[in-house]
Amino acid sequence: MYYPENLIEEIRQRSDIADVIAEYVKLEKRGGTYFGLCPFHNEKTPSFSVTPRKQMYYCFGCGEGGNVISFIMKYENFSFVEAVKLLAERSGIALPEVEYSREAKEAADLRSILLEINKEAAKYYHYQLKTPKGSDAYKYFLDRSLTDEIITKFGLGFSNRTSDDLYKYLKSREFSDSLLKESGLVSFDNKGGYDRFHNRAMFPIMDVRNRVIGFGGRVMGEGMPKYLNSPETKIFDKSRNLYGLNFARASRKPDVIICEGYMDVITLHQAGFTNAVASLGTSLTSGHAMLLRRYTKQVLLAYDSDTAGIKAAVRAIPILKGASLSVKVIDMTPYKDPDEFIRNLGKEEFAERINKASNSFLFEVRVLKSKFDLADPEEKTSFYNELAKKLLEFEDELERNNYTEAVAHEISISYESLKKLVNKTALTYDPVKFKESPVSETVSFKKEKDDGIKKSQRILLTWLTEDEFLFEKISDIIDEDDFIEPVYHKVAAVLFEQLRSGSLNPAKILNNFENEEENNEAASLFNEVIPGFEKTEKEKLINDAVIKIKRNSLDYHAGKVQSIEDLQKITRQRAKLQKLHITVE
Repeated sequence: MYYPENLIEEIRQRSDIADVIAEYVKLEKRGGTYFGLCPFHNEKTPSFSVTPRKQMYYCFGCGEGGNVISFIMKYENFSFVEAVKLLAERSGIALPEVEYSREAKEAADLRSILLEINKEAAKYYHYQLKTPKGSDAYKYFLDRSLTDEIITKFGLGFSNRTSDDLYKYLKSREFSDSLLKESGLVSFDNKGGYDRFHNRAMFPIMDVRNRVIGFGGRVMGEGMPKYLNSPETKIFDKSRNLYGLNFARASRKPDVIICEGYMDVITLHQAGFTNAVASLGTSLTSGHAMLLRRYTKQVLLAYDSDTAGIKAAVRAIPILKGASLSVKVIDMTPYKDPDEFIRNLGKEEFAERINKASNSFLFEVRVLKSKFDLADPEEKTSFYNELAKKLLEFEDELERNNYTEAVAHEISISYESLKKLVNKTALTYDPVKFKESPVSETVSFKKEKDDGIKKSQRILLTWLTEDEFLFEKISDIIDEDDFIEPVYHKVAAVLFEQLRSGSLNPAKILNNFENEEENNEAASLFNEVIPGFEKTEKEKLINDAVIKIKRNSLDYHAGKVQSIEDLQKITRQRAKLQKLHITVE
């Protein structure tokens, strides 16, 4: 850790979690807790909670939880140190400048070293492009009508034909083999290291802070695959980064254009459409949609006009809508993609296509219509029935009627007839139950089967953070050693120490968990859902929880006793439990 614990805690305390998360997630207050749609999984019903009093967040859907630092780490894909720096800057706290040796940096923060490796690789590839070895790649870019200015802006480059060219260069920069392997740029076999990319036109991939996090490469000449991307690493997550967003987010335009390829983005930027981005060799994900929501409210899809591109657009629309984004679709015909379109028809015509972009629902209707032979009466009827089901996706009656009217005009059918069919279909059709969602990332979470003991521990830990006076009533009955599971025990140990010293601080407890899985589990221990109870019901719940936890602990320790005295002590404690009754105010 770069900074002292007391400084980190000051930064955390001055970064109110509700204020910080509200910059990323729309929150609504319910009592003393805020709720919103979880930014870490795709959902329609808010299950993401933020509790200012505890300075913690927790999602009851996917189990993600933590404090303000872990939220920034997860959302921004930051290291711990990067998250602390961002929050310090936001809070106006000056951080001390500390110099570290390369060895110390490697030990403290692998991510910073990987970013440094990628930066060196990008510089090397860009340099090679203008050498005789890079002539084919340079010609390829020029043939695609790219200027030297745009080539430099996007840092385009070339990876040489020799299979260990970059490896030798990075070794000369004193990077170790283990770090180069972690970067995904170099692989190793019994003969040594060799480059992942060679004989390819190179596209550096940058995050929103203009840091190189990965690469895409297009092969020169024959070779497969045609396009190759960096593997996922500690700094590169394809599902949460978009190519060109580092430039597009500063475009000051009201919308963002989403394309499929690197060249589409670069060509659009060169033509003045500096709000263009592309997903990175993968389908659009809810992570991409959540990222876009930070910068825009409207998205324009400029996917390829072929069958695959149309399918990708149909799949992307509900994901984007799920992030509360308005979606329109740009017609690329007669050309395949924005790159071909602009090089043939020009930027003025592309701007006109933007103005005429289709409403996404009407686009989906046209795609649905294309699957039926409307000259066949039976297929035509089937199309109308499927269309009626699709219109039932609109829960609001006014919105549904507006779209029914628009669709009726689109397919040349009377509004009354279509509305009648929609109403008839509604009597027997449940869109939630029967809709086959194209969203593959609809999350299915495997819930832990509670054995009663863990639930009792979560109830007690949650209540201790909400009612400090309860600790006085149980402290002579239960201590941290009664919590058997490692994470539960670690949390209880810190929490009990805080309660003994009168300095309750649940969010600070999570600083003890660097592992993401353990951090989420620890956060869940303070977020057990406990409905409101009358005094007698609350007393019963607390007594049951304490007895279960203590009895489980005594059973556990009884199997490890090594003396008669210890066994007798356990027997006396068991007898004491029979008479236990904790009262609450």
